[in-house]
Amino acid sequence: MKRPVVLIGIGEIGSVLARAFLRCGYPVYPVTRSTVLAEAARDWPEPLMVVCAVGEADLQPVLAGLPGAWTERLCLLQNELLPAAWTGIPSPTVISIWFEKKPGQEVKVIVPSLVYGPQAALIAGALEGIGIPTRVLDSPEELLFELVVKNLYILTSNIAGLVVGGTLGELQEHHLQLTRDLANDVTDLQEALTGVTLDRGALFQAMLHAFEGDPDHRCMGRSAPARLARALEHAERLRLDVPTLRAIARDRAR
Repeated sequence: MKRPVVLIGIGEIGSVLARAFLRCGYPVYPVTRSTVLAEAARDWPEPLMVVCAVGEADLQPVLAGLPGAWTERLCLLQNELLPAAWTGIPSPTVISIWFEKKPGQEVKVIVPSLVYGPQAALIAGALEGIGIPTRVLDSPEELLFELVVKNLYILTSNIAGLVVGGTLGELQEHHLQLTRDLANDVTDLQEALTGVTLDRGALFQAMLHAFEGDPDHRCMGRSAPARLARALEHAERLRLDVPTLRAIARDRAR
């Protein structure tokens, strides 16, 4: 029997990954909120891979309790992910997820998902096997760029949605200046959080390309207020101006 894949978090994205691995013949060991990680590690001390599929708010508590033997096999896929999130873990596999899975609906692909790390080829093959296109990245620099693109897409569209509502297509067609102003603030945040000077033009065009992959997608998800608050917390800590983000927050507080 092939070595198992441990899957921490069995939500919608986790269920897609479970199906992908099972289709390839890999046993999947599910870890739920009631599972004691240390006990699971005793059952499976050397799994093929440990996929952490919890939401971004739960990531750090999970990593803090992750058994040491599992850290070398870790795969991460959260939104708002940057390398600082896995400090102390030498070489995780990381996926920038670009598909949606909502309850009762089939998987919706926006653009190909991106993956980098020791198990990148395995994950790409598994996802391709269930019809989800992927691309394996060649370097940590490429990975950082793609993570920032995803962050730019999520934060810009969600926070713009707090102001104008609507869809990604409408945002791009009717509110391009707001989109640019927000994207500039978010890129300021990403540069400060990573310590890297980023190619703003390339990032903005990559974000718009992702908008075009799903133009009917609603801008404002339920996490939008929390994303705005979290962005402003980072800005305060890093002493950044981010005028558009601050103006939106002021207007919402009135």
